[in-house]
Amino acid sequence: MKLNADLKLPLRFQKKSGMKIALIGYGKMGKAIEQSIIQQGKHEVVLKISIDNLNDLTVENLKKADVAIEFTSPESAVKNMLLCLKAAVPVVCGSTGWLGKFENVKKEFENNKGAMVFASNFSIGVNLFFAINNYAASLFKKHPQYEVLMSEIHHTEKKDAPSGTAISIKKIIEQHISSQAIPIEALRIENVVGTHNVLFKSAVDEVELIHKAHSRSGFAEGAVLAAEWIADKKGVYEFKDVLGIE
Repeated sequence: MKLNADLKLPLRFQKKSGMKIALIGYGKMGKAIEQSIIQQGKHEVVLKISIDNLNDLTVENLKKADVAIEFTSPESAVKNMLLCLKAAVPVVCGSTGWLGKFENVKKEFENNKGAMVFASNFSIGVNLFFAINNYAASLFKKHPQYEVLMSEIHHTEKKDAPSGTAISIKKIIEQHISSQAIPIEALRIENVVGTHNVLFKSAVDEVELIHKAHSRSGFAEGAVLAAEWIADKKGVYEFKDVLGIE
């Protein structure tokens, strides 16, 4: 007897089938997410919102979906998430640059029994990279002769600099090492998906940690995984909750 492959996975990774998904933001990431959904063959995109059809982003249209995936801009992300909340549709938010309003958004979702997952980066590899940097910083904090330097490279169309991912890494390190200012060099180069570099440097040696994304498919697959996970939940979560990372 052949077992269903999903049954061999931990419960949090078992894939729900037949979801109707709204894509809020239909740029490069939105299209990559759509392609991932098509390749998986489990779900259906019932709404696609781009700059050309913003009037279609309504509560009525959102209610046609089981879950929404939001990748837009810092200026529109909060409004879009609150619209999903009003429609009682769980939302996965990959927009960055809006976390200054996080506490207000979290309160709205918790008070109204909404559901959302947010992350500066939905790549599984990047989130493991977060955990690695957390552990590394816990070790290097005992050795103050090492300074921390960071750099990140993204494509020229990325609007925020430094990136939300770089800021997340910096905050993780600062939980352990708060005695120094950590600079982030942000570069924008054509056709670079995303590279993040963390350097622990002393006068005698250095330790370098690097994550390089080769395509957007890793981010897209993570966003779909988060959508499957949040679809039947309430509350505000990070992607590390989806992955079970402490």
